[in-house]
Parts: sequence; structure tokens; C-alpha cells
Amino acid sequence: MIAYLKGVLDSKTEDRCIIDVQGVGYGVEISNQTLQTLPEKGKELKLLIYHHITDSDQRLFGFATSKEKNLFERLITVKGIGPKLGLTILSGMPPSNLMEAIVTQDTAALSNISGIGKKTAERMVLELKDKLFDETQPSVATGTTEQRSKHEEAVSALEALGFKKREAEQTVQKITAANPKFSVSDIVKSALSRMNR
Repeated sequence: MIAYLKGVLDSKTEDRCIIDVQGVGYGVEISNQTLQTLPEKGKELKLLIYHHITDSDQRLFGFATSKEKNLFERLITVKGIGPKLGLTILSGMPPSNLMEAIVTQDTAALSNISGIGKKTAERMVLELKDKLFDETQPSVATGTTEQRSKHEEAVSALEALGFKKREAEQTVQKITAANPKFSVSDIVKSALSRMNR
């Protein structure tokens, strides 16, 4: 499996790029988020890779950050969402807005993404609301892979959604003290309503 590619940018289009790695050109599919971070043609770059293999095909999906890659890997666990649609979803909404829409169960916002209907949006919310901030999995909030507590993951998630760390920590502390059995998703949703978002 290919974990990352480091080489020279040969070319880029709206949804893919070609990376020259010591004379071999790798075609990598990318989101708008990653496209915006790519350097000029001929410059060096490194992309994290999701290597998708089927019986008849192999495709490479590239990401500028581990946070985006982790979010992509969660998205494609949803029934009916493959890698191509996962990339379309990431292109249709910034990661922080996407996480917030899932946690707050805003299916209307998710349905506005090209290729996502009401049923798929509902399935995303249902299947991801508890998996999104699973502290046993690589973090979609920070991009780290180490084990985290529910408190740490909830604070990181709120920071990723644009809140200040101190405010997030205080709010999460109050919520977890009152509701020790809450999942990270429940903590984040409760914090969002308390912090008026």
C-alpha cells in the first residue's frame, strides 16, 4: 500500500494531479481543499495517499493533511459512499463545516453538496454522528493517530470548528461532569448548543 507520495508536481486539474516521483508519474485524485494547497508546476510536494484497490482497478486519492484523510476514511465507511463520492463531499464543504453539519444533524446542509440526496445525508448523520469523533480512531479534528480521551477529542473537535481552546475546555468540562456517559459526539453537540452555534 502507498502511504504517501513525495515528488514534483507535473500537472494539476480541478480534481486530480500527476506527481513525478523519480521519473514515474502517479495520477492522484484530489479534493478542492487539497487542490488549493498544491504548489506551482515543477515544485516539490508531498501528499498523503489512500490507495483504493478493487478487482478491476487501482486508484490513488491524495490529501494535503492527515485531518482531511482521516475524515475521508470515515466518510467512505458510510453505506453508499465510495471514494469518489467521499472526495466530492470533501470538495463540497470545508471539513469543519462538514463535521458540524454531521454532529448537529443538519441534513439540509449536507443535501446541498453535489451528489448527496436527502437519504444519503440522513445515512451520513446516522452512521457518522458517533464514529466521527471516536477517540480510538485517528482524529478528524487534529489529524493525530494516538489514543485520546473523550475530553481531549471533544476539545480538539470544538477547536477545529473555530472555538478558542480555553472556552472549549471549560464547556466540555461542565458537560462531562454533568453527563459522564456522553459520547464525544454528544459532548460536541451539547457544547455547540451552549456556545450558541
